[in-house]
Amino acid sequence: MVDFTIHTLDTAPDAGKPLLEASLKANGRIPGLHGTMADAPPLLAAYQEAHRQFLATTLTDEEKTVVWQTVNVEQNCHYCVPAHTGIAKMMKIDDAITEALRNETPLPTRKLEALRDFTLLVVRQRGFVEDTDVEAFLAAGFTTTNILEIVLGVAQKVMSNYVNHFAGTPVDAVFQKYAWQKAPSQAAE
Repeated sequence: MVDFTIHTLDTAPDAGKPLLEASLKANGRIPGLHGTMADAPPLLAAYQEAHRQFLATTLTDEEKTVVWQTVNVEQNCHYCVPAHTGIAKMMKIDDAITEALRNETPLPTRKLEALRDFTLLVVRQRGFVEDTDVEAFLAAGFTTTNILEIVLGVAQKVMSNYVNHFAGTPVDAVFQKYAWQKAPSQAAE
């Protein structure tokens, strides 16, 4: 594996320093993902803005968690699954939802399951989702606005998941207790 630099405030390119300062202010630390992205400041800036905008969507915190973790698990991101497990705890998301997402087992409500299923279709079919699947998603209580918000969430997670695949970003110490690995039977699918 090629070594990627995980920047600090001292080592980051000049354009990345204010972005890392914002990460430090928002998180009380610089997440390893942000330190890695700081080598390409426009990427880190786009990621931070995508995150801010996804937080501003009409989706509930549970629904945002379903979108994030569905993409993280589908893309087998060793870094983001533990990070979003910790984030879900901070957001006070029911542990049953988090565990179902991490383990790819049924979610507690049909609506959340419909959201996971639709998000998986968006990822797996690269946005070419059949009209019948869109109609089923809308019938589950979602809107066309939610479809566009899912696209935003998927875009955010593509940035982070792909960076972590390339860089092998170590899981931050605060999230190591939530370490995750896709079950062998799930990884083979």
